[in-house]
Amino acid sequence: MRRISGLQIAIFATLLTAILACGIISAVVLASLLPLGGYHEIAVVMGSIPLIYLFAILTFRVFLAFFPLRPGEIVMGSRQESIYHIYLLFYLIFFFQLIRSGLVPIPLMRTIYLGLGAKLGENTYGSGIILDSQFVEVGSNSVIGQFSLLVPHVIEGTRLAHFPIKIGNDVTIGAGATVLSGVTVGDGAIVSTGAVVTKGTVIGPGEIWGGVPAKQIGRR
Repeated sequence: MRRISGLQIAIFATLLTAILACGIISAVVLASLLPLGGYHEIAVVMGSIPLIYLFAILTFRVFLAFFPLRPGEIVMGSRQESIYHIYLLFYLIFFFQLIRSGLVPIPLMRTIYLGLGAKLGENTYGSGIILDSQFVEVGSNSVIGQFSLLVPHVIEGTRLAHFPIKIGNDVTIGAGATVLSGVTVGDGAIVSTGAVVTKGTVIGPGEIWGGVPAKQIGRR
């Protein structure tokens, strides 16, 4: 695990302050426009939470637009490492709580993942956890099962890297399955419940994989 520097924390703290200010001020302004009577203060508090998260996602995307985090190895002490650490602070402070809570309705969770940069095809939904969303691409009519986990990053000691996960159309990722970095899953394939698909695995169209580590166990 690499250390986050004081400068990187300071940069994120500046962004965090702006996010909180925008969210709270927006909530105050919106509440002042509504006839809330004695519920004005409650409305401000309740309204601030979604607005803060909205501004966090917008700020996160703007940050990555100007300072993109690229796939591949991240060299220690590099500019990419600095970008990654600020990116990581966004996840630690804001996004992990959303994607791990299980409290957000699945259709809204799809919108959040799209906001974080995931590429999700039409009619694709999931109740699993997608980490590093901008490195995940899922086709149409696919299902990411409950408690499944898509992990595009590699953190091994001081090694740090991202390798995209690509999942095709009409794919089923079973409940509790884990798909690691660099995996490709072809159209119509199935990853069985509880399977662990190791880094860099290529699953062909229509194949069924299961087990730990996952291996092909059949075809559709």
